[in-house]
Amino acid sequence: MSQDSTGPGIPEAAIPELVIISGMSGAGRSTAAKCLEDLGWFVVDNLPPALIPTMVELGARSQGNVARIAVVVDVRGRRFFDNLRESLADLEAKQVTRRIVFLESSDEALVRRFESVRRPHPLQGDGRIVDGIAAERELLRELRGDADLVIDTSSLNVHELRAKMDAQFAGEEEPELRATVMSFGYKYGLPVDADLVVDCRFLPNPHWVPELRPFTGLNEEVAGYVFNQPGAKEFLDRYAELLQLIATGYRREGKRYVTIAVGCTGGKHRSVAMSEKLAARLAAEGVETVVVHRDMGRE
Repeated sequence: MSQDSTGPGIPEAAIPELVIISGMSGAGRSTAAKCLEDLGWFVVDNLPPALIPTMVELGARSQGNVARIAVVVDVRGRRFFDNLRESLADLEAKQVTRRIVFLESSDEALVRRFESVRRPHPLQGDGRIVDGIAAERELLRELRGDADLVIDTSSLNVHELRAKMDAQFAGEEEPELRATVMSFGYKYGLPVDADLVVDCRFLPNPHWVPELRPFTGLNEEVAGYVFNQPGAKEFLDRYAELLQLIATGYRREGKRYVTIAVGCTGGKHRSVAMSEKLAARLAAEGVETVVVHRDMGRE
């Protein structure tokens, strides 16, 4: 193995791990980068995409001193995507494994953050902040679709974002696939960082059972009520089987992260109970799984 290489004179064993951090301006790219730096990654901020392969080669020649590289890129360079596509193709040709982390946020949250620091959006020009956000979102649409991990920071503070990054990158070994199963309430909106969305509103709502209404889907009586309804167990079995198929495909395609959103009306009863059972099924199949109840307690 030590004689194999990804390019002239680059030993395969020396290739550093590579993470590309991008996303919307104001969504937390710098915080995510700082988190990886604290975890021991070599972080380069605002590196032109054309220089990413060069950075990887320098890391490979560092005799193991630079084993993990994180690169923060943004769209201020107008040739951003042409250069990035060329760089990603170059990395693929050299068999360099790369992961893309995309930081997302709502327009409202981004406007609020730019206004709070009294700075213009880098792409707004002579227009408004919302014009710059719209232009950047359009430019980043393709990259967002290619991302391995999308984190929506609309409602996150700095500490919560760091916790999410720690959960994904602090482990000694990378698992084959990591899943986040998120319960949510439709009345609070769809999670923008979800890869898959499933609807539990076809099941009777425990909200209308007076003795169950105060509790959540974490309560045994509420969970029992949900899964005693016609179709609930069958739905869980069939969707778990479908996720096994999807997980196999994700692994084959090199996708390491997936967010599965399970919704009901308020995100308190049905979706919570279903998320817990679904996460347990995934964990039993060897998928490292985290459960998040986004809207529980909001009522």
